[in-house]
Amino acid sequence: MSALPILQCALAAGIAWWVATDLIGHVQPFFAPIAAVVSLGLSLGARLRRSVELVCGVTVGIGVGDLLVSTIGSGPLQIALVVAMAMGTAVALNSGPVFSMQAGNSAVLVATLLPPGGTGGTDRMVDALVGGLVGIAVVALIPTHPVRRARRNAAEVLAVGAEVLRKVETGLVENNPKPIEAALKQARATQPAIDAMRTNLKGGQEISRISPLYWNSRARLERLMAAADPIDNAMRNIRVLARRSLTLVRDDEILDPRLVTRIRELADALDVLRDMILAEPGEQPDQAEAARVLRSVAKKLSPELIAGAGVSATVVFAQIRSLVVDLLQTSGLKRISALATLPPTVEHPAYEPED
Repeated sequence: MSALPILQCALAAGIAWWVATDLIGHVQPFFAPIAAVVSLGLSLGARLRRSVELVCGVTVGIGVGDLLVSTIGSGPLQIALVVAMAMGTAVALNSGPVFSMQAGNSAVLVATLLPPGGTGGTDRMVDALVGGLVGIAVVALIPTHPVRRARRNAAEVLAVGAEVLRKVETGLVENNPKPIEAALKQARATQPAIDAMRTNLKGGQEISRISPLYWNSRARLERLMAAADPIDNAMRNIRVLARRSLTLVRDDEILDPRLVTRIRELADALDVLRDMILAEPGEQPDQAEAARVLRSVAKKLSPELIAGAGVSATVVFAQIRSLVVDLLQTSGLKRISALATLPPTVEHPAYEPED
């Protein structure tokens, strides 16, 4: 975890307390810093929605808690009933997880530490609103970079993809299953990085909307978001390619050496794509350069590479073609344009389900 999210939460909590005490005049506005920290969280994504859910959850929890505690008092059974009613109300409203949890938390506080009375309920709702708004303001004024984290995640995935393909190439050249087994294991471990990339893209999109400092990053963020699905699909195809290559070696099936060369060239192309993702605007390689490298591989994937080949070799060939399409989309091409770069085949290629 980086220091910036921690700094954001710390500042938001302190500012929320100051606003609620010094500017609004509340004596113990503990909901303000709580709301600020929860609305920020310690990860990116959906802060605006979480802030709304939090305020609504506190409102429901305080309202239900005040009503029931005023009627039935406090005690173990009463606390259980209050929490069940508050969370049940939140769920009935088809709320998100923050909504229902805050409703339960607020109901507990009302039933135990903060007995109802006077305008306390209204003050607490105001405190929660203050905290949520302060959290959003801190994100806008001290934002994390909307692209950097997702860009690192994408580059990490592409780098692993290149490593996997090189290990598959080694295993095919040596007719040795060991490197391919290691490659398959490595490829299967990329899903957390892909999930983190998607989460950080969602958070970056939010930051680019609310922070004037990064409004000019929207176009770059959109390009990276457009590449997210192709990168995910590419890794799925790499996993299937590795798995089928393993079967090919174990069955001692013949594979055209030129197809192995295409795998090595795709690994080199993945390095170019990784550099493209990490490049700053105006730097090389750009999308055009990455697409050029991939087109040079695509045009060599003619059906003659699998003339008389067995099932596994045919599937490997099909996965390589599918992988090229995914990578061309990562470089900015539309799917129809990416498909057009491939030499035509007489029959549809045999694809395997994703690994």
